[in-house]
Amino acid sequence: MTVESVQPANPGTPANPETPDLREPPLAGGAVPVLGHGLKLVRDPLAFMSGLRDHGDVVRLKLGPKTVYAVTAPALTGALALNPDFKIDGPLWESLEGLLGKEGVATANGPRHRRQRRTIQPAFRLDAIPGYGPVMEEEAHALTDRWKPGGTVDCTSESFRVAVRIAARCLLRGDYMDERAERLSLDLATVFRGMYRRMVVPLGPLYRLPFPANRAFNRALADLHLLVDEIVAERRASGQKPDDLLTALLEAKDDNGDPIGEQEIHDQVVAILTPGSETVASTIMWLLQVLAAHPEHAEKVRTEVESVTGGRPVGFEHVRALTHTNNVVVEAMRLRPAVWILTRRAVTDTALGGYRIPAGADIVYSPYAIQRDARSYARHLDFDPDRWLPERAKEVPKYAMSPFSVGNRKCPSDHFSMTQLSLITAAISAKYRFEQVSGSDDTTRVGITLRPQNLLLRALPW
Repeated sequence: MTVESVQPANPGTPANPETPDLREPPLAGGAVPVLGHGLKLVRDPLAFMSGLRDHGDVVRLKLGPKTVYAVTAPALTGALALNPDFKIDGPLWESLEGLLGKEGVATANGPRHRRQRRTIQPAFRLDAIPGYGPVMEEEAHALTDRWKPGGTVDCTSESFRVAVRIAARCLLRGDYMDERAERLSLDLATVFRGMYRRMVVPLGPLYRLPFPANRAFNRALADLHLLVDEIVAERRASGQKPDDLLTALLEAKDDNGDPIGEQEIHDQVVAILTPGSETVASTIMWLLQVLAAHPEHAEKVRTEVESVTGGRPVGFEHVRALTHTNNVVVEAMRLRPAVWILTRRAVTDTALGGYRIPAGADIVYSPYAIQRDARSYARHLDFDPDRWLPERAKEVPKYAMSPFSVGNRKCPSDHFSMTQLSLITAAISAKYRFEQVSGSDDTTRVGITLRPQNLLLRALPW
């Protein structure tokens, strides 16, 4: 299984908005006064989003006073991502602006976004990934070396630690202390949960009142930005210019040939460290949960690693040969995608799936719901890595599995992320099997991303 094999072809463009027989999407049931569907999105968002396709390929939702259009069919999410009539914007991105800012690659649109992509893309080219191999190997094995046989692993802190350290050492060339990784982990947990609430229940001024949850959110957000300022200031003070992404940002020019502004540098570093660390760490947590819940696949990964490496420590050069390991990673991302909800905004009056979408409308879709849809997958809720073997992967409908999105918003770090996820999975499976311990809670914590509530595992040697 490769990243490319789940990036299908363009499904086509939406219908012409001038077509007279365009319809208004149906309104989803269950709206309540004032909050609309926001209450359902707070109480059980995954079930709510997963049930929307029963009402149509495009449906209307009410979030407070706003009308939002939900897209539920895989082909239409592909058309949405590829059509220039829709841009990165809407409730999700508005809620993220307090973290990511307005000048980073994650939230920018148009010429600024294209320029920023050109700046960061060299760091993630396929031929650049081998240069990160030694750091990924070192951090993956350091992770397992910290664990004591028979001891309890706090999967949240350990997953964040390895994700942050790999990102910082590979892309910012900094040996940042574990204390910073721990700060980032705690801050992100608070910030991403608060941002989700602000997205689905847009109560505006109420979030500025000095309630305990609001104060905690503001403290965590301020500390995240302080952390980024520390990293940039340390690099400048050092006078060093290693060949890394941070140097590229500090030397980048805008469209007029002038150095980019301080705010853009800050927002770009935030985009490197925070969403990437959050999504990779969340995926590592789910992979650990999978290894504990499916010991047959943990054993199969261990056997594959031993066969490929000949009993030596697994390294970067082995990753491409670890077929089942890679498929375990992809299947974990299918069932438990870190990014489970995305939004876009219509730039102009347009159409999607035969429905009229007005200019300025917000559109939402859920990779979680799409990737678990029984219309797209046989035994859709089963954990089945073999569904990504070449002869079976072609059965998956277009855009029913796009873990790194598509088009000009495709995640630039797809190969980087897949490599570290497969390498970490191989390294921990070669050394340990896992079981949950008392106090562990692997139920899903819903925020802007998905992760287990409090996953605690016992690491047992084979």
